[in-house]
Amino acid sequence: MPWKNQGGGPWGSGPKGPWGSGPQPVGPRPPDLEDLLRRGQDRLQQLLPGGYFSGLGLALILAGALAIWAMSGFYRVQSEELGVVLRFGKYVYDTQPGLRYHLPYPIETVLLPKALRVSTINIGWMQTDGTARRERTPRDVPEESLMLTGDENIVDVEFTVFWRIKPNGAADFLFNIQNPEGTVKAVAESAMREVIGHRDIQPILTTAREEVQTSVQELMQKTLDRYGSGVLIQQVQLAPVNPPAQVVEAFNDVQNAKIDYERLQNEAQTYANRVVPDARGRAAQIIQAAQGYKQQAVAEAKGQSARFLKVYDQYVKAKDVTRERIYLETMERVLGSSDKLIYDSGSGAAQGVVPYLPLNELAPRRQATTGQQVQQGQQPQPSGGTR
Repeated sequence: MPWKNQGGGPWGSGPKGPWGSGPQPVGPRPPDLEDLLRRGQDRLQQLLPGGYFSGLGLALILAGALAIWAMSGFYRVQSEELGVVLRFGKYVYDTQPGLRYHLPYPIETVLLPKALRVSTINIGWMQTDGTARRERTPRDVPEESLMLTGDENIVDVEFTVFWRIKPNGAADFLFNIQNPEGTVKAVAESAMREVIGHRDIQPILTTAREEVQTSVQELMQKTLDRYGSGVLIQQVQLAPVNPPAQVVEAFNDVQNAKIDYERLQNEAQTYANRVVPDARGRAAQIIQAAQGYKQQAVAEAKGQSARFLKVYDQYVKAKDVTRERIYLETMERVLGSSDKLIYDSGSGAAQGVVPYLPLNELAPRRQATTGQQVQQGQQPQPSGGTR
């Protein structure tokens, strides 16, 4: 006889073994599933007259199931979502945030994309897990950030794209592109490389940031619209653009050399702008003076020629008179400024006539002449007052 069937024995009464009583349950016992099903059937029979396998019972069960199925069409659209209703898998219409209803499954279904939320994609840098701080080191994602400029320089371009679903583009967003975030990122990187590749490095680093952002945004939107993606690019924001860390010092040396070159070129241009007009002015002055002298010489030559011709005409008409006149005019012009007086003391001159000598007028002239000779180191010459 087994130990558990023994009514008594050395270990007392009850189903005990040689090691004491068996394991005892701790806490309340779990409900019996068969008991619960049996109780549910009893209550259902009480509620349905004639039993639940009667016609009325089946009708009530079917009506309850239909009610539950019809109520399954209610759904809620959150504040940043947009409801996209599909009827047998085909797009029908959109629904705005709030409590909405569609025909129950499988007639209609609803998709809830985050259509009203502005999403961001970072190209060239990453965010630290668990924080909102950027890792702005140039070598975060070099395969994305290093780009070639139009003048064959390499720059480290980090930027952020802000995008969302178009107001009427939820269906295109869901069905035309398989990986929206990856598509937007690939298009953003491609557009930035194209824009950077058509510009020199200096404007990109200084004055062309706004132009680059606008050009990339327009090019991205054009490409995504061509894909029929239903994506709206709201903004492209550039981080500070720098050359790669490995060549920063060399790049700065090149930029300083360019700045010095431009400065010296500007100084040379300034000097040229100052000297060239002055030289042109002097040249114009010399040319005008030469033209004036030319006109004067030609006019004087023409006047002398005309005078000579007139004198010659008179000489031809009366040679003796004209010759005498020319002689007298010439002697008058030669002797008109002379200080010497000439007296003819020949035999035909009148005797006893005392010539008048204006000594008071001749003395100052004689003294002035003597002073000039002394200053020049010459001996004063005796004046021949009369001859």
